[in-house]
Amino acid sequence: MIDLEKIRAIDIHTHAEEPCCGPRDDGYDEFQAGMARYFKNPAGKEGMLPSVQETAAYYRERNIAAVIFPVDGERETGFRRYSNEEVAQIAAENDDILIPFASIDPAKGRAGAREARRLVKEFGIKGFKFHPTMQGFYPNDRFAYPLYEAIAEEGCIALFHTGQTGVGAGMRGGMGMKLKYSNPMYLDDVAVDFPDMPIIAAHPSFPWQEEALAVATHKPNVYIDLSGWSPKYFPKILLQYCNSILQDKMLFGSDWPAITPDRWLDDFAKLEMKESVIPKILKENARKLLKL
Repeated sequence: MIDLEKIRAIDIHTHAEEPCCGPRDDGYDEFQAGMARYFKNPAGKEGMLPSVQETAAYYRERNIAAVIFPVDGERETGFRRYSNEEVAQIAAENDDILIPFASIDPAKGRAGAREARRLVKEFGIKGFKFHPTMQGFYPNDRFAYPLYEAIAEEGCIALFHTGQTGVGAGMRGGMGMKLKYSNPMYLDDVAVDFPDMPIIAAHPSFPWQEEALAVATHKPNVYIDLSGWSPKYFPKILLQYCNSILQDKMLFGSDWPAITPDRWLDDFAKLEMKESVIPKILKENARKLLKL
């Protein structure tokens, strides 16, 4: 169990990347090399991606709790997803520091909804990660609704990638990734149709930052995580909202292993943030949202 007095922050956005079911799929090395170039981070090179156990040790050493999840992009990328069950089992072995989320391609429809319910009941999953660009869907596509219904009924969180992604950046054809799917305005429909399901819009949503802020301001169940960018690159309007009307809905996230919490926190400390806001962003908002 997480000692909330001991930990200094909760990282709401970390990835389980390395395939669990055998050797890397064809093209996975190139995919991760492209990510490493974009984020200026060697983590994507062969043998350099941390295991979930290594992630737990890294975060434990820093007294930071972490939400961790795979991404089910099998349909669009051809890469096998990291087993939701395995991530959850390892998180359970490290429940002093790790909080398990899962990922299911919403195109799996009612089969995906059944999987979601089972993961919550049998493995203690707290939320679900969606990546519209990698999974090739608009968040308000009706085929996703059976899965959302299961998530909402089980009292879980839905976390959506928003904005441009480093996945495929600079690669031929963007590795087939279409940025249009990750406009945060599509989350507005989801927030209306599932008003009691907490929704996290992940990342500064370039080039749709104002859309993300508008949705989070208007819809009580929409939050923003600040992962995927070094804070020194945050747009001015995002900082303005962090310090004011959305201070209770902003969440620390790193995007580990692409960005380390060490780097993120160092750059965050240099921002002009109100002293009263800092503990909310780093820990308290996530604690309330996760019901810890």
